Amino acid sequence: MMEDMWCVAVGVFHAWMFVVLFLIMLPAMFGLSLGVTGVYIQILVQVLEWATVRIQRGREEQPSVPVPLPNEAYESLKHLRIDLTSTKHVVTVPGIIEREGGSMEEEMGQLRSSQAEGEFALSDAFYFYKKGLESIVDDQVTQRFSSEELASWNLLTRTNQNFRYISLRLTVFWGVGVFVRYCVLFPLRITLALIGLSWLVMGTILVGILPESSAKNWLSELVHLTCYRICARGLSATIHYHNRENRPRKGGICVANHTSPIDVVILANDGCYAMVGQIHGGLLGVIQRSMVRACPHVWFERSEMKDRHAVTSRLTAHIAAKTKLPILIFPEGTCINNTSVMMFKKGSFEIGGTIYPVTIKYDPRFGDAFWNSSKYNMVSYLLRMMTSWAIVVNVWYLPPMTIQEGEDAARFANRVKSAIAHQGGLLDLPWDGGLKRQKVKDSYKEEQQKMYSSIIVGQNGSLPNSCCENTEDAGDFGLSP
Repeated sequence: MMEDMWCVAVGVFHAWMFVVLFLIMLPAMFGLSLGVTGVYIQILVQVLEWATVRIQRGREEQPSVPVPLPNEAYESLKHLRIDLTSTKHVVTVPGIIEREGGSMEEEMGQLRSSQAEGEFALSDAFYFYKKGLESIVDDQVTQRFSSEELASWNLLTRTNQNFRYISLRLTVFWGVGVFVRYCVLFPLRITLALIGLSWLVMGTILVGILPESSAKNWLSELVHLTCYRICARGLSATIHYHNRENRPRKGGICVANHTSPIDVVILANDGCYAMVGQIHGGLLGVIQRSMVRACPHVWFERSEMKDRHAVTSRLTAHIAAKTKLPILIFPEGTCINNTSVMMFKKGSFEIGGTIYPVTIKYDPRFGDAFWNSSKYNMVSYLLRMMTSWAIVVNVWYLPPMTIQEGEDAARFANRVKSAIAHQGGLLDLPWDGGLKRQKVKDSYKEEQQKMYSSIIVGQNGSLPNSCCENTEDAGDFGLSP
């Protein structure tokens, strides 16, 4: 009996390794796909569409079933759904607050009746009252640091716990999904991730032993590309790259919107980059030290991160060498929930060189890629990723951009940010992502007071650039996690 069980276990292990090595890893190493993931995604689409119809029918049949409300009331928030076979955008706008979008002077002018300009009007108080209520109910900043709401349940318990009780069939599908995700996909993904990271560490250490040469650079790029592709398969990632003729080139700077730590894996599947960031300890530190042996990544000590001149010098020296890999930077400096793009720190745009903008847009139906670092640590986040249905993402390479004559770094950063947001159908917000961990600066409050004072004295009260200052501090390069 024991021998039979042992033989079965050995047979299962051999079948498991055959699937991992020959059906997943080997095609991934050459950038190929057997089409299994595509079929899996199409089946998921059909199942989720059926679940949506069944939920709608269940609401009609059972009015007593609680209808979930969003965690955040979104103001004109465009939920972008991207067709898997095209770049067609399907947008719905479920906002409950409609903002005017004009300047302070224009909105106050609408509240005033016949009051002459340049004088105080009691109705002005209603403007500040209205803005205060809008910020309390639905501010534009904090909701960017929570997960994007879905139009319908995607059969994940973490997104809603009420829908699965609507019907027996829906409950069965949910239960089967739990089994598939945790008992089949999760062990497979863990295996692939461990193999990919192990190969990355061992491969870069071995390549690092070689003397500097074109052969070493070629081997380094091959190791990085191969390992990142294996790790992407460990997330069941389906990545659609658009406009690949605009891919970042050596000696340039690649800037992208930032949603998740796996943004690096998504981009590195299609080309190699020099990473920029702070040196860490533990397992991540081991990976960083091994990677820098084979490739000129730019890692900073904690003390260097506070030295603006040191950061600028090292990055400038890197892009001056036109043979080095393009630098990958996320100028927002923190993860945003993939519904918007927040202020780009201008430091990355002051060092010169060509900027290669990239837009990354995840499809939230199959899994939430956003990392809420204030709620989940890295391990918890990765476990959530590996127990999701899949990671489906579109990547657009935008035409390269350079600073124009008479344009300062802050305006250049805003121009690049606007292009990235427009391409992905994301909201273009001027706010600093640093508000995720910091309070609003007193200088902004003072600017609001100055704006109102200028209206009273008859001057133009347009929104000043300093409302969302592009500061000159250590985070000016967007290198913080």
